[in-house]
Amino acid sequence: MEKQKSEKEGCVNVMLLQRSVKKLHFGSWEEKEVAAKEIESLAKEDEKVRELASELGVVRVLVSMVASNVAGRRRVGLKALIQLSNGSHKNKALIVEAGMLCKLPKKNYLEDESISEFADLLASLSSLGNLQFPHSSLHFLQFLIDILKSCPSFDTKQSCLVAMSNISALLENARPLVSKGVVPIILKLSSERGTSEKALTILGNLGVTSIGKKALENSSMVPKCFIEILSWEDKPKCQELSAYILIILAHKNLTQRDKMVESGIIPVLLEVALLGGSFLAQKRALKLLQWFKDERQVQMGPHSGPQASGVANELPINRRDTKEGKRMMKSLVKESLRRNMEIISKRANAGRDSSNELKSLVTSTSSRSLPN
Repeated sequence: MEKQKSEKEGCVNVMLLQRSVKKLHFGSWEEKEVAAKEIESLAKEDEKVRELASELGVVRVLVSMVASNVAGRRRVGLKALIQLSNGSHKNKALIVEAGMLCKLPKKNYLEDESISEFADLLASLSSLGNLQFPHSSLHFLQFLIDILKSCPSFDTKQSCLVAMSNISALLENARPLVSKGVVPIILKLSSERGTSEKALTILGNLGVTSIGKKALENSSMVPKCFIEILSWEDKPKCQELSAYILIILAHKNLTQRDKMVESGIIPVLLEVALLGGSFLAQKRALKLLQWFKDERQVQMGPHSGPQASGVANELPINRRDTKEGKRMMKSLVKESLRRNMEIISKRANAGRDSSNELKSLVTSTSSRSLPN
């Protein structure tokens, strides 16, 4: 009985869709707007309608409505496209092929509701795995950047960050993202607890490319912002991602390692290694500690971050610098252990084995490296 009822409702929806499509193609602008509203409603309720609507050629008409200077017409077309793209890879591809990314209006001309809806649509479209950006569609990136710079809505920012995350996952997109000035904006958002996780994901994606890594290295916020995030005990995922980025930056880079030490990374890494919110965060903190501990020869083995192998070329270090480095490391370690020992004894029962192992390692005079 329910199956018959569902089939009957499906037939009715198809009939309503056909009527709406006819008005959308051949009606006046007023009729087109009414038709777009009907298509939005039908697509929201029925997956088959979403599939059939694209086959009936509604996508291009709706994209042309979104590109209109008439606010009401633009919004009804936009809402319909959001519903059509929901869960449909085919419809997303058709929307991009229809030139949606090149027909975005300027943000300054949009009301807040439209900005939020555009962000939702772009987040949906960005999930296309092969979405790359020729010069003609760089306006898409600028549109997202403008929203992230000035939009106060948390949900709208989250949608933009989802879009940026999906885009940055494709390495070919690193250059246009960096060239459009994404890195400073995302670094700032990474320091805000509400947006940090998605922002760090973007920076991690960019950091594995040469242009993205260089942009991070040149920022005055780096590495201090990532070290600060490491101290967020209630945000284990952020700790993991921050440690991952620090591994990328420290990889065979003595300049960045010196900056990290000067910024106080050693005590923070010790705390994460002992009390980190997740096993992966602890593991990555231990890996970084291993690199800082071995001052003469840095062994880059497999780890949870960017993969590398072999041994870095040993750099000439005079004896005075070596002694000063060892003295500084010992001082930092002792200070951190003294400050955290009381906390460790209360909170690290579950990780007692790893705690005892680390304490013995950092207080030992042996030159043995930390375990992988």
